[in-house]
Amino acid sequence: MTDLRVLHVLGQRPEMTGSGIYLEALIRESRKHGITCHRIAGVPEGSLDASTVRPSVDSDYVFFESETLDFAVVGMSDVMPYPSSLFSELKGRRLTAYKAEFSRVLETAVNRFRPDILHTNHLFLLSALVRKRFPSLPMVTTCHGTDLRQVELCPHLRRFARRYCRRIDRIIALSADQKADIQRVLDIPADAIAVIGGGYDDSLFTRGPRRTAGTIQLLYAGKLNRSKGVPWLLRSLMKIKHHDWHLHMAGGGNGPEFSECIDLAEKLGNKVTNHGFVTHRRLSELMKNAHVQVLPSFFEGLPLVLFEGLASGCRIISTNLSGFNEIFGRANKDTIDLIQLPPLETIDRPYQKDEARLENALCKSILNMISTVKKSPDIDDSQATKIASDYTWSRVFERTLSIYHDAVDQKIRSD
Repeated sequence: MTDLRVLHVLGQRPEMTGSGIYLEALIRESRKHGITCHRIAGVPEGSLDASTVRPSVDSDYVFFESETLDFAVVGMSDVMPYPSSLFSELKGRRLTAYKAEFSRVLETAVNRFRPDILHTNHLFLLSALVRKRFPSLPMVTTCHGTDLRQVELCPHLRRFARRYCRRIDRIIALSADQKADIQRVLDIPADAIAVIGGGYDDSLFTRGPRRTAGTIQLLYAGKLNRSKGVPWLLRSLMKIKHHDWHLHMAGGGNGPEFSECIDLAEKLGNKVTNHGFVTHRRLSELMKNAHVQVLPSFFEGLPLVLFEGLASGCRIISTNLSGFNEIFGRANKDTIDLIQLPPLETIDRPYQKDEARLENALCKSILNMISTVKKSPDIDDSQATKIASDYTWSRVFERTLSIYHDAVDQKIRSD
């Protein structure tokens, strides 16, 4: 038990993002340890309908699409599952208003809640602002990967982010590879960064017996856009359309990339079911019924859906991104197959000459997994079980709590 008071800060919608799921899980685990939490988040004005939204913790909000901030929530990814604006376009009057409104809400919350420690999400503009405004409070920040991408995409915000993120007491990385990226991109000392990882709800994502015959159920869970590799996945499935599989897509999106994914899915007809944006409970049901989960992303931090799928008994096909092999590479190849990405022309597109190679690699992996599932529907892999057990939210929070105490003790020693 502890009497810590933690103020959590997230710049985007908590109910529709992976970082939001992370934040809510930490709050839930905090309660089990007697920790009092308060939350700040960025949401569209009018989105907090009291009849449908019941915050899990006392909260303050920065309202976008409002008189003060007359633009959409600024997303940490350039394509979000809801209408959003870009950090690359956050300049001039908008940037001034963004900083002023978050500063106002932060000041109010700190004065009223009186936290012992601040826990922000994303090593970028908002965390830098929090560090600047409250230099004497112990502070921990979790890097989710998309933030490092924004540092490199937004040169007009890079200097501010680097200057103040270096002053954060403790930083949580999702993998050892990400720790190295944090050091490289933000010039932060290694001893300030702890590798903790992300987690999943082991009361919700549990394994059930798989059907032994019939159509192999594939699952994609995530945003429907190019950076997640969805168009290439769908085009690869067109090449093996006559094999015995069915794809379930769970996720949202908006704009032309989302439309491209929907159009490609429709060309596959009744071979694809598009579930749209789903609740976490509905996702757990889909995972219990899926044989194989596919995540062909070009860029990720450490996606929680892979832990959720593995814990639910799914075999995994994923691109081999930074940090993936150190965590998932221990499992057998017929449980988790990590596909090597070809060189990328942009952050979310391979060179045109390599697109067919990527699609063929996906085809080969999917067909191999289909064959494996038909022989043995259930996973029997002790390493996969160990991976899942290491990344429950309770285990992740135990490691996080030690970081909280380190940050508080460090501040006490420096005062």
